[in-house]
Amino acid sequence: QVQLVESGGGLVEPGGSLRLSCAASGTIFSIYPMGWYRQAPGKQRELVADITSGSITNYADSVKGRFTISRDNAKKLMYLQMNSLKPEDTAVYSCSLWSDYDPEYAYWGQGTQVTVSS
Repeated sequence: QVQLVESGGGLVEPGGSLRLSCAASGTIFSIYPMGWYRQAPGKQRELVADITSGSITNYADSVKGRFTISRDNAKKLMYLQMNSLKPEDTAVYSCSLWSDYDPEYAYWGQGTQVTVSS
């Protein structure tokens, strides 16, 4: 059973930083792409950033230059370093792991709340 567990969310002032972590179990972590998604109230879920098994990264335009996605395959952890946070970054952030070859092999964490407010 694949499990993804996020941590690191919280309340931060505008301009502040947070680092989210996603811990994986029950899978061969290193061979799958992963990503961070977010969903704000009343809005659709959107991709924030993703990372291939070889650590090639991709970012939404809204977070480029502020957020950094990374992974530690030995520890089965994925991270999202978020700097220069803005109120519009407020959302529930979820991590995901999937297979590019099997559409049924896709898993999500439960999500962690990030609130950017003064």
